Amino acid sequence: MNEPSLRLRCGLFMAKLEVSNTLAIVIGLTVLIHLVHTLIYSVRLAGVRTERLATAYSLFNLIFLIASTANTVQAPLLSSLVEKAINRGLAAVPPRAPAEVLLASPVYREELAVLDHNIRLVILAATLGTILGGLLIPAFVRIFSRGILLFEEVGSVPRLILFSLSPRRLYRTIKTVRPAAPEALRRAIRQRTSIPKGFLLLNVLITGIYTTGVLSALYAGALFPYYRATATLLSPIVNGIATLLAATVVDPTAAMLTDQALRGKRDERDIRQMVTHLAVTRFLGTLLAQVLFLPAAQIVRYVAAFIV
Repeated sequence: MNEPSLRLRCGLFMAKLEVSNTLAIVIGLTVLIHLVHTLIYSVRLAGVRTERLATAYSLFNLIFLIASTANTVQAPLLSSLVEKAINRGLAAVPPRAPAEVLLASPVYREELAVLDHNIRLVILAATLGTILGGLLIPAFVRIFSRGILLFEEVGSVPRLILFSLSPRRLYRTIKTVRPAAPEALRRAIRQRTSIPKGFLLLNVLITGIYTTGVLSALYAGALFPYYRATATLLSPIVNGIATLLAATVVDPTAAMLTDQALRGKRDERDIRQMVTHLAVTRFLGTLLAQVLFLPAAQIVRYVAAFIV
């Protein structure tokens, strides 16, 4: 084997290894992000149980910072996967080749197929994170409820953190973490509920759109490589529908049901059912994201082409 061929093979191997490492980090961060976003549902239940809803949301912001930080790291890593795929495809065609030539290139088509596969793995990681978050909701509600009451005793967040991280208390907390039993989940789903069905169905759609919004925009950039920045920045087109539905239907309905429980007009069981059903519909939404991924990417691509 001659030296240029060996060098090329080594270069391709190192590129694939780098992509694998980056993808693994992205998948891990995605699991964490969606786990935290699923646990958000349980804040309402903890607030009703302790009758301190405002405190519950305020304290959960500390946990939500973890997801925000993970999202800040995840976004550029995802973008780098797309950029590297595009650049490898561009290297296989003549300089300044038309987009049609680039998209028809066997090398670029292979890069698109690999990118499609990798992004679907990221969506699958969102599903896994949602499952883990849903299974941990009962344990999280117990621990978080204690944290809310403890906050009233210690009087400040720094002291709460120091107190909670003491080895003895941390060990006792970890011992209480038990995932929800599948049978308990099935029983909760089968029970008759007064929770509006349309509200739950919309949560499936909203989660599906949110899960794939940025990912579809990034893939649209690969489908429209010479104007990929324009395509990527159009992700609000996909997410805008979900934002509108969440702000006008899902969030107000969940807030109304929670307030009714706080005023004694509903039983705590209703909020527990609502949390369970929201977690299940979020899981279904991440599965729907697999279906929406490519159509949403095509929509973003057409809009970007229309703009430029």
